[in-house]
Amino acid sequence: MNERLEPQAEVRLATLEDAERLLEIYQYYVENTAITFEYETPTLKEFQGRMSSIMEKYPYLVAVQGGRIVGYAYAGAFHPRAAYHWASEVTIYLDRDARKAGLGRLLYEHLEECLKQMGILNLYACIGYPETEDEYLTANSARFHEHMGYRLVGTFQNCGYKFQHWYHMIFMEKMIGEHVTGQAEVIWFPEIKNKDDR
Repeated sequence: MNERLEPQAEVRLATLEDAERLLEIYQYYVENTAITFEYETPTLKEFQGRMSSIMEKYPYLVAVQGGRIVGYAYAGAFHPRAAYHWASEVTIYLDRDARKAGLGRLLYEHLEECLKQMGILNLYACIGYPETEDEYLTANSARFHEHMGYRLVGTFQNCGYKFQHWYHMIFMEKMIGEHVTGQAEVIWFPEIKNKDDR
């Protein structure tokens, strides 16, 4: 029986050296759940490439507990066109033994703070959602995001097929800033980080 992990953890920026551990966390969800609609676990090189691409503009965070990474969260472009710069899609994965210990909230609170500093206003979560909960997918992610202040804004019916089951995909939205005329430009995260490092 797994011991419940304590919620105290350090949140820091991810590095490419973390990729092997992050991929280990992600692999469980690829191979055993419909939380991700990906069928095959990416290679380490591919996963590092994904991380590098995200970190060019957005924050990528890890939660560390007892010297071990127990979860990660990152933001990315909601859409590549310029008018969407103020909107970001967020993603989170926790070690399967670290769930329901407060780490998801901790990671998301840190991620939101980074995105606020950038000038991001709209957060979106793309979530696999079951018609009926089963061994591969529950509504836990939707409930977690609702608890974090997100609201349902759209449902795509039966758009994902995995493990011989059809699943919906929902979008949930959270506003973290004010929309005004003459909106200030988004500052990409590496510029903020570099300024803080001086």
